[in-house]
Amino acid sequence: MKVKVIFFILLTTFFCACNDVQKLETKDGFAVITDAKKGEAVATYAGGCFWAMQECMLELKGVNKVISGYSGGTKANPNYDEVLSKTTGHAESVQVYYDPKIISFEKLTEAFFNSHDPTQENGQGPDLGSDYRSIAFYRTHSERIIIQNLISKIDSVNGYNRPVVTEVVPFKIIYPAETEHQDYYRKNSWDQYIRNVSRKKVLKLRKTMPYLIKSEYKD
Repeated sequence: MKVKVIFFILLTTFFCACNDVQKLETKDGFAVITDAKKGEAVATYAGGCFWAMQECMLELKGVNKVISGYSGGTKANPNYDEVLSKTTGHAESVQVYYDPKIISFEKLTEAFFNSHDPTQENGQGPDLGSDYRSIAFYRTHSERIIIQNLISKIDSVNGYNRPVVTEVVPFKIIYPAETEHQDYYRKNSWDQYIRNVSRKKVLKLRKTMPYLIKSEYKD
């Protein structure tokens, strides 16, 4: 009986996790990068594997949607394998659609820095290479100043004992990742990589900035 109960709980959890995903537009096996809705703002970041970064951003108050993709490189419309080959110049990135009345660009960017190690060059943890590098993209001069001020603050008080290496570059374009990489964290909760690598990043952000986390994700 106990085995049946445990199985039922696990099965229920699995289906709930699968249903608790975004309803993103798709085309030809890829997500569709959409324009911001009225009242929304958009921000783009790269901070290691986008499976974890997408989930970290989605759990923030004021964030409406997050699309995983590829940015920072030169090749048009790359696919996952091409980016993984480190020949496109792109990094795994996320595009965040948020309500600036609820969460400011500064707080969103602060969460970005807290969701990964901005002092690790060309990689995050076990994921090594330029496709996992840290990038904070800006769309306006004021966003650039905000990013640089946050980096200065981290450099002066951080416990990393090494400088921030996050690239600060103007946003040009983000190409969408394949549909299978969207909401990967939520759809694959029992994946070994998700459990051992991605989840640690998500829990770190929840612990570091609990006041920014949506109530349904608080432990």
